[in-house]
Amino acid sequence: MDILHLVDRLEELFNESRPIPLTHSVVVDEDRVLEIIDQMRISIPEEVKKSQQVLAQRDRVMAQAQEEANRTLTLAKRRGEESMSRDSVVEAAHERAEQILDQARADVESMRSEADEYAVETLAALEDELTRLLNQTRNGIAKMSAERERITEPPELVREA
Repeated sequence: MDILHLVDRLEELFNESRPIPLTHSVVVDEDRVLEIIDQMRISIPEEVKKSQQVLAQRDRVMAQAQEEANRTLTLAKRRGEESMSRDSVVEAAHERAEQILDQARADVESMRSEADEYAVETLAALEDELTRLLNQTRNGIAKMSAERERITEPPELVREA
């Protein structure tokens, strides 16, 4: 039986009781009062058990909620760390890629400079060789022309010389 219902019955019993004139006292039916009190004694442990069960259930729900909150926080921290880790890996990869590109550009520029220098040296050597060959060719032509003129000159001129 509900404890509040028993309290209401007790109050009803007092309200129905006869007042003693010139006092604040009333005459109550002792058997009925004792019966309600006995029912209260029986009911109170049940009410306490119910309240303890409610408190225990509340504690279980709170523990589950706390556990869920802790799991959620742990998961959020882990995901945040993974995200930061991924971001730092991506950033490191971008930096490394830039370093590689910078090195490649420097290597290309160095190779281009060396190739240009080689080409200039080779062309200069070729020019020297061509100049030498041109001089030899001119000398050969001049010598042959002179020889030809000597052969084709009339003999009289040759004797007077």
